[in-house]
Amino acid sequence: MDRGSGVAGVRSVERVGQAKGGLGGRFIGVGRGDGIVDAWSVGGRRQKDGSCRRFTGVSRGDGIISVRAVGARQRGFTLLEILLATTLLAAGLALGFATLRAATATVDRGEALAARTERMRAVEGFLRRRLSSATPIAFAIEEDSGRMVRFIGEPERIRFVADLPNYLGRGGPHLHDVAVLDGEGGPQLAVAFSMAIAGGTIEDRNARPSEPLVPDLVEARFRYRGIGEDGLLGEWSDRWEQVDTLPLQVSVELASRSGGNWPPLVVMLPQRMGGMVP
Repeated sequence: MDRGSGVAGVRSVERVGQAKGGLGGRFIGVGRGDGIVDAWSVGGRRQKDGSCRRFTGVSRGDGIISVRAVGARQRGFTLLEILLATTLLAAGLALGFATLRAATATVDRGEALAARTERMRAVEGFLRRRLSSATPIAFAIEEDSGRMVRFIGEPERIRFVADLPNYLGRGGPHLHDVAVLDGEGGPQLAVAFSMAIAGGTIEDRNARPSEPLVPDLVEARFRYRGIGEDGLLGEWSDRWEQVDTLPLQVSVELASRSGGNWPPLVVMLPQRMGGMVP
């Protein structure tokens, strides 16, 4: 029923509802006298709750009424939903960063452990090769007794002659001086080389500086043993008193700040018998 325009207004609403509304049903409009017609769908689609949509139309005077839905409102996110989504996103990012940081720390610890293990192997391999290649070549003479000095063994220092590898210098017999020295970061185990000849050593102006073997040394202990007077293997000693002969075995015990206690190293000296003096 149309109060302002009569039945024709209702028919116009019906045509608009079928052509432009897209609802496929009929509309009943009620005019309010001001050109605005309230329309209800009576044959179109129903909402999920079973109710019909309400439309408001504006007449333009040519019998065509523009109809728009006033019951279908767009619903956005609430503040609680936004806060919850932000919290979940922050928690996910925190978990991801924590996992990445833990993985990076694990990789760093693994690389540090591998580096320490490789350094241990390199130092122990160097000491083993140098000690096992020790020769009974004298590098000094005792002034009081006239004995030829072929090996000096102390708790924190070893001196002996062995062939120097070519990658460390010119090669040939060199005095190896392995000792505990004071470094910038504390005690360190280092080795120095000098050429040995005719019961002495030659100072080289271009000599290599001391090479640090264990820069973060905590403790170093060298021990020695040989054949006793009874012909049997003797006890370990912190000092080697028979400087004119080589010991039969040398024990090296090291500890560092980064690696803790190193595995004990015991080296046999194959040329020990050649250095004996009757």
